[in-house]
Amino acid sequence: MSIYDFSVKAQDGSEVSLSDYKGKVLLIVNTATGCGFTPQYSELQAIYEAFNKDGLEILDFPCNQFGDQAPGSDDEIHSFCTGRFGITFPQFAKIDVNGEQAIPLYQWLAENSTFEGFDKNPTGLMMTQMLKKMDKDFKNNSSVKWNFTKFLVDREGNLVARFEPMTSLKKVKAKIEEIL
Repeated sequence: MSIYDFSVKAQDGSEVSLSDYKGKVLLIVNTATGCGFTPQYSELQAIYEAFNKDGLEILDFPCNQFGDQAPGSDDEIHSFCTGRFGITFPQFAKIDVNGEQAIPLYQWLAENSTFEGFDKNPTGLMMTQMLKKMDKDFKNNSSVKWNFTKFLVDREGNLVARFEPMTSLKKVKAKIEEIL
């Protein structure tokens, strides 16, 4: 299977084939509007504006699985993101990224990437403690751990990197520049 074998739901409920993005570099992100990481939308928009002309697409998938932090409808979430952060990159219908209801795209992303841990900063240590309470084995599985986990796909459809939520967006940007 390749990234291009998947279809996802647009906000209007229509199916979008990821093969429409062949030849593009993709940054796939599960997001939430009420999360401590929500301000990353501003940095993601800046990255999108800097590199979209060079072939970058950011694909935004709102998800309410982590702390009930994306409770709104698809329209409410989109209005919030465009109004507050001015996002212009594609935002899809709200999804699950883990569990039985996870969309096939995210099942594939998790199965084909490795959780390499959180940064050793106060936020990373807090996340580690919180997740340890929910899943003692969280370090040993590749499930998505929280909002704003990012997956980077090159122009050929290969998954080349996974970034946890607190990874510096400067590091994400540098990797994007490298593969563009």
